[in-house]
Amino acid sequence: MTKDVIALTQRMPDPWSMLAGLLSGGPDKLVDTAGEGAVMRLCDSEGRPLVSVEAPLLIQVPGEAERLLGATPPPVPYWWTEARATTGVDDAECLAGTFAARLAALGEGSAWPPEAAHSLAVVKTEGVSVAPTPAAEQPAVDVLTDKVAVVIQDRPVVAMTAWLSHALRVAANAELGLQIVTPSGIMLSPAVRDSLSSWPSRWVVRDERDGYYDGLSGAVLRWQEGMFAPVAAADATADAPRTPVAASYQEVTPTDDRQLAITFRTVHPADERLVLGGALESIWRELTGAPPAGWGTAEPANLPWSPRQITDLAYERAPEPTWTVVVGTPDRPGLATMRISRTKAGVEEHVTLMFGYGPDEEPPVASLPQAAELLATRHHLQSMLVQLRKARRGLAVPPRFEGPGVPLAFVLGAEEVRQMPGDRARRTPLSEQPVPLGPKTRPALYYPLPGDPSNLSGWQDFERLMRHLKGV
Repeated sequence: MTKDVIALTQRMPDPWSMLAGLLSGGPDKLVDTAGEGAVMRLCDSEGRPLVSVEAPLLIQVPGEAERLLGATPPPVPYWWTEARATTGVDDAECLAGTFAARLAALGEGSAWPPEAAHSLAVVKTEGVSVAPTPAAEQPAVDVLTDKVAVVIQDRPVVAMTAWLSHALRVAANAELGLQIVTPSGIMLSPAVRDSLSSWPSRWVVRDERDGYYDGLSGAVLRWQEGMFAPVAAADATADAPRTPVAASYQEVTPTDDRQLAITFRTVHPADERLVLGGALESIWRELTGAPPAGWGTAEPANLPWSPRQITDLAYERAPEPTWTVVVGTPDRPGLATMRISRTKAGVEEHVTLMFGYGPDEEPPVASLPQAAELLATRHHLQSMLVQLRKARRGLAVPPRFEGPGVPLAFVLGAEEVRQMPGDRARRTPLSEQPVPLGPKTRPALYYPLPGDPSNLSGWQDFERLMRHLKGV
């Protein structure tokens, strides 16, 4: 039985419904909260989390259950309530399944996966109570060492849920890595992939042939010295260390799908009239003809797109940064993450955006200069990098090799161009000269690059450009 269970219901799980579900462990069991109240937990007598339950989300964005679960939900809007059982604790999985079954029955909905919610009976558990402090601050992880927190996930797409976001934050505060262990058929949301970039965090895939391997690099892994770490190849030496690559990771299926990936940063003067998210909406409209469909502070994205609501949230959380995920419609796969932070320079937005295209769809490459000009002239663009790669239209990340992106263009904002000495920004070693964007007296510059997914030489041109702009 899976360790994650989700109730998708037409009716809001009211306090009595939540109480009925939480009492699946018996009427004497008490509850704790975490993650700013977004996560409720049943804990054992020692304070270790037994079952974590995320606060119900009203999903007002179509396509999220299909994208993340492959499930058919009730019509939008509907309620998404997620519970996770801690691995290795007796009766925890049954308790989570019964919780979801009770919510689904009371809320006129269904549970995912269907086999998890098999019973409405009370699950007998011993020693479950309120978690004491500081144990209450522990995320519901499966293994905790002095180096990493390990969580086990078994769902079609590992998403940046409120629970996983909380686990990442607690691990980071404790200076630990987070290692996510999954079966071989699972994929990652791009939002989760981007969070695993710092060592020793990684995606660990169970594999019949090689045991375990890194789902993003293919390196064969073993549990050693308190964490999953790469093993050395048989012919490796101290002077030439080498790690074998898992055979499963190398089983590549050719695809004609493509992904357009855009990373950009804007810096706005701090002003009470500032509305955030406008840059992302502008480029989304320019490249797709429509605004984003929805956003949220975790996955699934549950709120209709609203720059004003994002701005209000960022102001409420300041000076702490705000992280959001933004999604497109099912017919035009798109996903962005946006980090908003207050710095000495002003209010910064760092956006990573990607769109997926099938074999019969053409990425809107011709629209990129106009999109860049909108950001440069209206949204205080600092810099932007555009890449094209051969990868899945659906955007989810498989535990298999996918070709790297190649640079299509780099854009330097008007203020950054102005600060360059002399004509350095305009006269580059590239064969194709930059295209000015915006006012002639104070332009941004758009640097075209080859952008052929079958030819990685574009990165050499990009490196030459970066070295030139930095004056090295």
